[in-house]
Amino acid sequence: MNGTSNRKALKSSFRASPRSLRPLYTGGPVLLTKDGAWLITTVGEEVLITEVRTGLGVGRIRGDSTNVTSLSLSYHTTPPTLITCHLSTTIRFYPLPDSLPLTTEAPLLSYSRQLTKAHSAPILVSAVSPDNTLLATGSSDGSVKVWDLEGGYVTHLYRGHGGPVSALRFSFPVIPGEERVQMDLFTGSTDSRVRVFDLRDASARAVGGGGAAKPRAVLEGHVSVIRGIDVSVDGRWAVTGARDKVVLVWDLQGESSGKKGKGKGKEGPKIVQTIIAQEQVETVGLLPLGSTFEKSSRDRLLCFTGGDKGSVRIWDVLKGEAIGSMAGVEGVDETEVDEDEQRGITTAIYDSTSDSLLSVHADQNIIYHSLATSLPTRQIVGFNDEIIDVVFLSHPSSSSSSSSSTSPHSHLALATNSSLIRIYSTSSFDARLLSGHKDTVLCLDRSPDYEWLVSGSKDKTARVWAPTGRGEWTCIAICEGHAEAVGAVALSRKGKQRFLFTASQDRTIKMWDLTGLPESVSSTTTTPSKPKSLATIRAHEKDINSLDLSPNDKFLASGSQDKTVKLFSVDFDESAAGGASGAIKLAGTCNGHRRGVWTVKFSKVDKVVATGAADRTVKLWSLDDFTCLKTFEGHTNSVLRVDFLSMGQQLVTSSSDGLVKLWNIRDEQCIKTLDNHEDKIWALAVSADEKTIVSAGADSIATFWEDSTEVEQAETNEALIQAVKSEQDFTNYLALKDYRRAILLALAMSQPGRLLNLFSTVLATATPGTYTGSPEVDQIIATLSGTDLVRLLKHVRSWNTNARTSGVAQAILHAVLQLKTPDQIFAAYESAARISIPTTEEEEVVDVELQGQGQGQGEDNKKPKPKRKEEKMGMRELLDGLIPYSERHYQRIEKLVQESYVLDYVVGEMDGGVFGAEIMDIDMDGH
Repeated sequence: MNGTSNRKALKSSFRASPRSLRPLYTGGPVLLTKDGAWLITTVGEEVLITEVRTGLGVGRIRGDSTNVTSLSLSYHTTPPTLITCHLSTTIRFYPLPDSLPLTTEAPLLSYSRQLTKAHSAPILVSAVSPDNTLLATGSSDGSVKVWDLEGGYVTHLYRGHGGPVSALRFSFPVIPGEERVQMDLFTGSTDSRVRVFDLRDASARAVGGGGAAKPRAVLEGHVSVIRGIDVSVDGRWAVTGARDKVVLVWDLQGESSGKKGKGKGKEGPKIVQTIIAQEQVETVGLLPLGSTFEKSSRDRLLCFTGGDKGSVRIWDVLKGEAIGSMAGVEGVDETEVDEDEQRGITTAIYDSTSDSLLSVHADQNIIYHSLATSLPTRQIVGFNDEIIDVVFLSHPSSSSSSSSSTSPHSHLALATNSSLIRIYSTSSFDARLLSGHKDTVLCLDRSPDYEWLVSGSKDKTARVWAPTGRGEWTCIAICEGHAEAVGAVALSRKGKQRFLFTASQDRTIKMWDLTGLPESVSSTTTTPSKPKSLATIRAHEKDINSLDLSPNDKFLASGSQDKTVKLFSVDFDESAAGGASGAIKLAGTCNGHRRGVWTVKFSKVDKVVATGAADRTVKLWSLDDFTCLKTFEGHTNSVLRVDFLSMGQQLVTSSSDGLVKLWNIRDEQCIKTLDNHEDKIWALAVSADEKTIVSAGADSIATFWEDSTEVEQAETNEALIQAVKSEQDFTNYLALKDYRRAILLALAMSQPGRLLNLFSTVLATATPGTYTGSPEVDQIIATLSGTDLVRLLKHVRSWNTNARTSGVAQAILHAVLQLKTPDQIFAAYESAARISIPTTEEEEVVDVELQGQGQGQGEDNKKPKPKRKEEKMGMRELLDGLIPYSERHYQRIEKLVQESYVLDYVVGEMDGGVFGAEIMDIDMDGH
């Protein structure tokens, strides 16, 4: 009974969840949709569209093989249109869909329009007018072009900037006392000037002498590159920010509306406030009137700034006072040299939906700040680079707020090639960074209850992290004593307040006393304690790559580059006089791997340990005599991680070949290979309920694999039921001679063998004056929909490759050409190209070969096939398959016809030649 139930518990399949962690932002422009639902970012040459709430990929844009330099959103269409400007001076327009299906990878979007060579030099900035009719682009050649969004042509051209254009802003306020709208375009340049152009000035029109227009006003006051411009809705106030560490506030109403001043007129815009930002300002913006910051008065005009110090600051514009600051990323990557370069803010965006500010930082982090509390509400890590290790965590606050039992995977900790540890919420992918290590973090482990986190680093230390009341983790202990980098850690499996093992490149293993650490910590944690070392042993002759403790804490296993696995007995007494005591002693050595051992893992059920090595094998060792029990081969490169599943009956492994494999231990067979990575997989984590596996590696992707064993079994059963039902329906339709439903069902089931038998039967009892032998079948072909017609022609193409079935193929092809016009056939292929039609020619050929064995005999005995890959429809593929074989069949028939004349000649000669005289004699004798 137990054996049977265990077998049922075996897992057979995992599917990649669409909620996997992928690179989201690697630098460049960032946008947020008006409703705050979608975040648009750049990853290399691609653009990603992500749903903010769930972190799911909505879509991606491949680009034109050059970097994206600017992004804009236009709402002249519904849904909006994304406008991308590329380093190649190309502008593309991408309609955003309302929604897209959830897939493991965001689907590609196609552009609806493309403008090539939009400028003579790269486009640096772009902006869309408030009425969504115009697009302005600023180039490094010092020119600004204004485009009509509907027509895609240039309406205005402005030259005369003293350097590359660095900022753009439209302003369309309603002029007080008048019914017309003032249409201005503010431009900023590296010459430190802000120019105001009147879009109604005809001298700027692109048709006929474009570019000769002079600015309506020139705002002078900065002494460095202009990085941000914003104008109030009523057109009264403007703020400008530059790298001269100054923000200027301008009164735009001082200018006379009846004059067009050239340059800086006497009654032009005036500086009413100079704000000393004390940092290079990279972004500036006005908050909407009525916005509140920390319950401040609503009648104040507020603006926000961001710069190289990494904090978003809120200012009272007219008073020039800083009224608040919102901190950026906590901690910096100690492996990077320039701290300010990491902290610096490149862009800040106001989100009206959540009343928050989104800050984009130079270290590729994106933070949401609440205006009400000035606290960060969400953090998005744009790029994790190479992921080295990963473990599941569970915060007590997240489990207590849920009505369900404690979740072992409320959070996920990632170690990357950085000194910062990433902690992700698995529900929202909200991230927090743990700072403390001075060099790259190499390894992670967690306590049995998933609450404590242990990390080892190149800084020669290991740190213990505990959850705080704010839903975060803080360092409570630092283990110092190794002479080299700490490459492996293992925390007690029987409780977190016991002991910790660390292994280092100095070839030693240390045992640390954790009994003095507090059970819980508050958000205001004191200085981390320094646990004492209970024991130290020189374990290997080369670097130690992995450590693991047995479930009862009695054995410690270590894997090393010296090709060996060593087992140590562990002795720990926390009640000893004078404090806890511990010792480790070598119990045995496992020899057998031909190259360095990367990973070791104890079974939770049996007295065995699994190891993976650079010799591409996984081995299972006995703890009784340290002999190898089984060897698993299948990976094509180093096995980097291994873990047990299904009560110790299965193994899951990851490798440098970018694959995750699922093994049955009993028969040593790989039953499933999971592929969603493009580089080596360094990390592997299994949730406590074993329903989720996370794999992560050098490609910066952390894939969540969900157990789909029951789902796939249910799908298989459902497919069997549907197949039996469809086969019975098909048989009934044939018996009733309901050819229409029979043909449509055979096409839908993708069973060309049954369809061939049907057409063969009809042709054998042909009715004169029909193309297929039956008026009803002719009518069916004449009324086939586009998708069904394409399916039929693909089957015809397959039948035409076989001489025995080419007659049926030619008859059906002739019927299609007679009953369908060329335009109808082309239209069918155009519509089918947008629909997924599963076809596999090899399966079609099998059906053709089996048709001679009886009516549908081959298909009745076949199991339902899994969903097949889509094959793109096209007339070229059809013709390439039809024409050569049709010519060959024609030549064969022509040859047979010619040979038939030889037979006629011989028969004729036999009638009047060779036997003619004898027949005449017989006739005469008869007379």
